[in-house]
Parts: sequence; C-alpha cells; structure tokens
Amino acid sequence: MTTSRGARRPTIADVAEAASVSRTTVSHALNGIGKVDPRTRERVKKIAAELGYRPNLRAQRLRRGEARAIALASSMPFAVAGGPSRLGFYMEVAAAAAERALVHEYALVLVPPVRSGSALYTVDVDGAIVVEPEADDAAVAQLRERGLPYVTLGRPTAPDDAPYVDLHGGRVVDLLLDHLRAQGARRPALVIGAGTRHSSVDARAAYERAAAAHGWTPVVATAPEDGGEQAGYDRCAALLAEHPGIDALCVLVDAFAVGAVRALRDAGRRIPDDVMVVTRYDGLRARTCEPPLTAVDLRLDRAAADAVELLLGRLGGGEGQPAAGSDGAGRGVPAPDPRLVVRASSLRRRRNASA
Repeated sequence: MTTSRGARRPTIADVAEAASVSRTTVSHALNGIGKVDPRTRERVKKIAAELGYRPNLRAQRLRRGEARAIALASSMPFAVAGGPSRLGFYMEVAAAAAERALVHEYALVLVPPVRSGSALYTVDVDGAIVVEPEADDAAVAQLRERGLPYVTLGRPTAPDDAPYVDLHGGRVVDLLLDHLRAQGARRPALVIGAGTRHSSVDARAAYERAAAAHGWTPVVATAPEDGGEQAGYDRCAALLAEHPGIDALCVLVDAFAVGAVRALRDAGRRIPDDVMVVTRYDGLRARTCEPPLTAVDLRLDRAAADAVELLLGRLGGGEGQPAAGSDGAGRGVPAPDPRLVVRASSLRRRRNASA
C-alpha cells in the first residue's frame, strides 16, 4: 500500500480511513485492548505498518498514566562510580539494566548522582532501581516523597520495605582476605568508603571477623567517596605512615585502590613484594592499573537484570519473586556468587612466598 501524503506523518485517522474502521477500533487494535475481531486487529496492524504509522507516545502516556520508563539512580558520586572513562561500576549496571528493561518494552533513564536537589522530581518514570543506597539516602527519600515504587541493588542499611538484590558484601571481603592470607599476608588493612553503604558496613564486619579468627590487629581506614582516587592516595599514604608493618591492603573502592598504588610507589614500597593490593570491583580501573589488581567479578550483569525483574514485579502489582536463600522478610534476592579474579601481581607473590 502506498500513500501520497508527502512528508506528513500518518495519523491514526489515516489508518482508520485506509482500514475502513473507526479511530477507536484502530487504537484498540494497536494497543491490544477492547473487543476487536482478531482478523480486523491483524488487518489494522498490517495497514498501520504499511503506512508507517507510529503511535504518539506522549498521548499514550496521558491515557494510561504510565511512562513505560524506569530510572537508575544512586547517591554514589561519579568520582567512584564512573571515573574518567565513564565505564565504571555504575555504567556497567546501567548497560545490563537497560538491556533487560528493553526486553519488557521499558526505557531506562539514567539519573546523575543524587546528592540533593530535585534530580528525581523532574523525570517521568514509573519506578526506580537505587544502586547501593546509604542509610539516609537522597534518592530513596525523593522516590518515597513522589510515591514511586523502587528496589535496590545492594542491601539497604536502613530499615526499608523495598525488595533488593544482595551483592554479597561480606562474601566479597571473605574472598579477598582468604586470597591475601593464602599469599602470605599476616597484617592486612581495610580501606572503605566513609559512609553507610552495605558494601562498607558488610566489609568492616567481615574484616573484623577475619581479624579475630586469624589474630590480626584490625586496621580500618575510611576515605570520602567524592574524593575519588586522590582521597585513596591521601588516606593510604597516611595509613602506611601510621602502620608501617602493613603487608596488604584490601581497598574496597577501586578508585581508592588506584590511589593506594600511587601512595605505595611514592613511599618506596614494592607491589606485591612489600605490600599486596586487592579491590572489590573487577572493572576498568582494576584491569588497567599498573600492576593490574586482583579483584572480584560481582556478576553485575545478572544482578542488574534481577533488579529490573524485581522492579517490574512491583509495577505489575506484585513484590517480585525472591529467590531461594532470601532473607527472613523475603525481600532480599541474592545475586549470583561473586568470583575472585586473580591477576599476575598476586601470583608473583605466591611464587616468591614458596621460593
């Protein structure tokens, strides 16, 4: 079928005229609603496609009261979540979440770091995924004020009734500390973000358990997230001066870990011979650091996809389907098990230790 309508976009009236039906019938046929004969529905769809008709999404939004869009939000600053390459933790989550959302015909809106202001008051979304919220999280507060459903990627550290995907904060630190101990570390220190995200809270608890079990003197240092790599450098430089006997650094924030490597070099300490360095997230920073850092594959692709499914379950009127092993309240869905990614910088230590 061809038309002579020039460059004008075809309208629903054009489809109705070509199909010899009413505009209401066209709307019902294309949106899968109403009582339309199946043969008529298919014929209308075929004619709409031939004419190149595209529905007015804004009009649909007004009729249905939904945006068919979800937000990805976090109060985590780009200094730690993204970095100069913008290929960090937050962006890996965004890519996986967008892919899963599109499968369900939802768009993903990427919201800049929510620290204060009105970041989530102005976007037209049906709900949101909040990445690693703090105890008093600005993104969560704005979503609650708007009455929008949300889920979190990472266990909330404040009382919350929202479903979440658990990123195994304690298990991640157990993996890293077990690896360091196997390489000969006996005086490891922990460096975490100065906040209340589950990754920091769970890391500290796991580290203190390991210190008690293996007889380490606990050394825990914190640095401000928005300071990024320089904050990691400054804190680790001070830590080395305060505790010169440290033989390993478990630096949870990868931006801090890169800063720690610089601080060690400037202090004349060799990596890994004098001090080993490991980090939580196996992202671009860990892979391109010199030397490359042993880290953890958090399986963010699967975790982000699970978070999308949880959120869409809430939007559909349910609460999602918690996987086996969820917490007692039935809210927490465990992400796939994290996997240690051991790089040559740690393997060299093993050879030296066994020499």
